[in-house]
Amino acid sequence: MRGIRIGSAFGIPIRLDITFLLVLPLFAWLIGSDVSNLTGVINSLFGTAIAVDPLTAGSMRWVLGSAAALGLFFGVLLHEFGHSLVAMRYGYEIESITLWLFGGVARFTEIPEDWKQEFTIAVAGPIVSILVGIVSYVGFVALPLGDPVKFVLGYLALTNVALAVFNMLPGFPMDGGRVLRALLARNRPHARATQLAAEVGKIFAFLLGLFGLFANLFLVALAFFIYMGASSEAQQTVMKAAFQDVIVRDIMTPREELHVVDERASVAELLEQMFRERHTGYPVMHNGQLVGMVTLDDARGVREVERDAYRIEEVMSRDLATITPDADAMEAITLMQQHGVGRLPVVENGEFVGLVSRSDLVTAFNIIQSRGSLDSFGREPSLDVRP
Repeated sequence: MRGIRIGSAFGIPIRLDITFLLVLPLFAWLIGSDVSNLTGVINSLFGTAIAVDPLTAGSMRWVLGSAAALGLFFGVLLHEFGHSLVAMRYGYEIESITLWLFGGVARFTEIPEDWKQEFTIAVAGPIVSILVGIVSYVGFVALPLGDPVKFVLGYLALTNVALAVFNMLPGFPMDGGRVLRALLARNRPHARATQLAAEVGKIFAFLLGLFGLFANLFLVALAFFIYMGASSEAQQTVMKAAFQDVIVRDIMTPREELHVVDERASVAELLEQMFRERHTGYPVMHNGQLVGMVTLDDARGVREVERDAYRIEEVMSRDLATITPDADAMEAITLMQQHGVGRLPVVENGEFVGLVSRSDLVTAFNIIQSRGSLDSFGREPSLDVRP
């Protein structure tokens, strides 16, 4: 979720995902279409007498819908800044805040594992939403404003408080789920607390999805997002715990055990070697030096009749993401995800010393899960099926 950068505040980039550009007009239309009912709710709760007819005359309902939708998402942005600024006080780096289909997401470079820090960061967002709701309500009752402005302020007072309450439900990875994980982590390992919070989040998502089937299909989509988010973060946390103190040197395939190809070999020869050795990616060498990486996808890009004529150097990737042997194993996973690759050359002091692949990481993870250590980790031949 990268999105379009629209600015920054406090050193944090602010981005808009394409789904936000689609959902904002939808929200404006939904609010505008329901101005009459929403006005009745505001009047009932706040004891006011906002006239409905002027709010629904002509295009006024759509102006109000647009203003309320923009105000709602601005409140979401402030909510995410609440999380982010508190996290920054603890020394965490914030990659960006992105507005998207389901509100906002603050991307941290590192997930807090200290339960007190996570608790404080998690509750900061809902607290900001409540404060925004209170400020909107104070403006609603204290300022001599016309009915259209009162409607927008009343709507924002309600929705921001509702946003805070909803976010505090235990639907990990929502704010309430993170609070639950923080409390569970007081006397449990962080990975175990994450697994428990994720299970609660999945149950919450299932119940929310059932409710959404009879109430609002948007809730079904939100439930799916919560379920997938809980599963993904739980898996990531388990992997991080498993690879604690494991470095690339522990799991990489050393240079002397690697299958490599020469840059002057033809693409046809490369495909024959891939078939013979059951590998789909190779380091490319020239005079003993690493000059690139070539994969099955690179070879497939050449027409069959031309594969004898094309050299590997013409199709290989030269711009390589590399890693050092003393880097954390989780750093290798992150680099592979960021660059969309299945293997990383390992370079030490400018020299190519090995290769770490997804297969290496999966094998190491399975052994750690089974035996609790890497003591018996070997490099038996296996099918490497990821480019």
